[in-house]
Amino acid sequence: MGKPTGFLEFDRELPPKRDPKERIKDYKEIYLDVPDEKKVRQAARCMDCGVPFCHIGCPLGNIIPEFNDAVYHEDWGLAAEILLSTNNFPEFTGRICPAPCEAACVLGINKPAITIEFIEKWIIEKAFQLNLIKPQMPKYRSGKKVAIIGSGPSGLAAAAQLNKAGHQVIVFERADRIGGLLRYGIPDFKLEKSYLDRRLGIMEAEGITFRTGVNVGVDIPFKAIVDDVDAVVLCGGSTKPRDLNIKGRDLKGVHFAMEFLTQQNKRVAGDVIPDDISISAKGKHVVVIGGGDTGSDCVGTSNRHGAKSVTQVELLPKPPEHRTEKDPWPKYPNILRTSTSHEEGAERLWSILTKEFIPDENGNVKALKIVDIQWEVGYSGKPEFRELEGTEREIPCDLVLLAIGFVHGETDHLCESVDLELDNRGNIKADNYQTNVEKIFAAGDMRRGQSLVVWAIAEGREAARAVDKYLMNETMLEARDASLMNIFQF
Repeated sequence: MGKPTGFLEFDRELPPKRDPKERIKDYKEIYLDVPDEKKVRQAARCMDCGVPFCHIGCPLGNIIPEFNDAVYHEDWGLAAEILLSTNNFPEFTGRICPAPCEAACVLGINKPAITIEFIEKWIIEKAFQLNLIKPQMPKYRSGKKVAIIGSGPSGLAAAAQLNKAGHQVIVFERADRIGGLLRYGIPDFKLEKSYLDRRLGIMEAEGITFRTGVNVGVDIPFKAIVDDVDAVVLCGGSTKPRDLNIKGRDLKGVHFAMEFLTQQNKRVAGDVIPDDISISAKGKHVVVIGGGDTGSDCVGTSNRHGAKSVTQVELLPKPPEHRTEKDPWPKYPNILRTSTSHEEGAERLWSILTKEFIPDENGNVKALKIVDIQWEVGYSGKPEFRELEGTEREIPCDLVLLAIGFVHGETDHLCESVDLELDNRGNIKADNYQTNVEKIFAAGDMRRGQSLVVWAIAEGREAARAVDKYLMNETMLEARDASLMNIFQF
């Protein structure tokens, strides 16, 4: 696809980034735009590879070679049509997806992969610039009513698809604004909320109803909603954080990462956070526990607060810089990744066990007791670690941010009135997205556990298809090849 010899003529080129010293002064987007001719050259690198493994690498099954070819020929309308046929929100994934499609790119076997993520972003932004993205009203209404619980990426995707199928869709959100993780979990320097609001405006114009400030099961009985609609889709996310229950956990200054990130997103939106609950990194030694994306977001936010120092610690060993035989192409590799937040300043430590939070005389955390560990294969064949003698030490710390993942969704208030089955991890159990209660479906992190935004969108789309078929005995909604859905897990 694209130019047959493009992959030989052009190198992979990412858009330029704003200077770290300047960008930590605000929460604006980090990447700058590039001229269209550069975008076309990047799309031209997509080669006629025969079997495009990028399809399999992408949880949404995006038709990547075809939209690259359209970009190469500067047919932005066709490119947008192809992209939107599989992805409701490329303006989100084009900014925050870790791009498993690029890991599966055939060109990536021996050359740098195609810049698929940025091409997605360029396509959708060009389509908006050309006024090609407009509300698309359903051709007919089915008379069926569907409630979506949760307005994160899976809930929004399910809502968009079910509305397209002609059903009346109501989305319930317990927060004061729509968006879930997109709104309050991802910093604005990665996803400015104007892009989210732009998409929500289109969805409202298409007939979707949003209700904020409604905690289903608390403010409204869950069963009352179930009885009032023809189907329910649970998209509440994986919101119960994993804790670190060691000595000193109750000290002041030890917080879950999402408390910190949510507050900052609210500040950027213009909200005032009361002083008695405000979490600030300004002038503090910050330690982020957890080496994933959420931890990275805490690093970037702490730098913007003006932290005295930022240290990110990880229990697991430092990943290799390149693929190993354990991560052969086209799998998404476990390799060392340096985010834009890391570029802005942070010390990163691997194979570290946090043993204790040390208090000062006022009950605030003042230091962490840590120890180096060595990972080995245990008798059971599973990885185990042991502490390295003589490495125990204390590091200064005024603020601890726990970014060690989530265990499952908050389901107690849903299961109380409706006897929903849970799996052994505490997630909603749903076979083909349908729970043990016939008219209730589940999607996203609430069903599969903590995962990527792109997986949540894919789940929402597939759940909508299952709901539409349940309501109408057939469905014309687009489907992802089910045989490919579980080849790669993230």
